[in-house]
Amino acid sequence: MLITPYSPFREIRDLENRIFNTRKAVHKEENLDSFIPKVNTREGEFAYHLDIDLPGINKEDIQIDLKENTLKVSGERSFKDETKEEDYYRVETSFGKFSRVFTLPDNADTENIDASCDNGVLEVVIPKLSKPKDVQRIEIK
Repeated sequence: MLITPYSPFREIRDLENRIFNTRKAVHKEENLDSFIPKVNTREGEFAYHLDIDLPGINKEDIQIDLKENTLKVSGERSFKDETKEEDYYRVETSFGKFSRVFTLPDNADTENIDASCDNGVLEVVIPKLSKPKDVQRIEIK
């Protein structure tokens, strides 16, 4: 079973796109106040892996919360690139909050989740619980 991201507004956006056949509302929302990081998920033999692209974001600005079987990765990015030259001055800024929510499978070991951040990629490793015992058939008397 793969880890699936949860988006509470996906159905509303899909409906709006079907009605108006456009994605302007989605792009407008994303550009104004939000940043949606790209996520790669994979399942290994012993763990689930989340690789979340967070370029330019310090690990101190990232928060990972676990509530029941839901994992939430959130934070805020602020970026300012300023260039001063003799004949021009350029400033580029980018900021916004982000949040990604994942529903964990039943066999996720939520007690031993590990996270590390390196070169703008947050890796979250969610170990699997050991396999449940084989089903035992009980004879009916």
